[in-house]
Amino acid sequence: MKKLFLFLISIFFTLNSFSQVKVIHFNATWNNANKVTWVGKLSDCSVKYIDVAKNPSYQKKYKLVVFPTIIIFNNGEEVRRYQADLSFKIGATKNEIQEEIDNLIMSDF
Repeated sequence: MKKLFLFLISIFFTLNSFSQVKVIHFNATWNNANKVTWVGKLSDCSVKYIDVAKNPSYQKKYKLVVFPTIIIFNNGEEVRRYQADLSFKIGATKNEIQEEIDNLIMSDF
């Protein structure tokens, strides 16, 4: 039992050491009604919210054209982008985005 526990702990630290999945949720103050409220509940990644109305340099840096936009990064590289539709709402669900995060983590093995 102790060996199994140590093995699971080592896997946990390996995943956290090598997989650097980061999710950034970009939105603007004027679009708070469409803020993605569940993004902070994603697991196995770090999550950051950026208000581009207060930080306009991010709009150019990440070529943001519609809000909200959610971008998933793995080891600093963009791997997936989810953008709002014409109604300024994200069509992707929490489960879809979590599945993408889980796939990225598993691909590191």
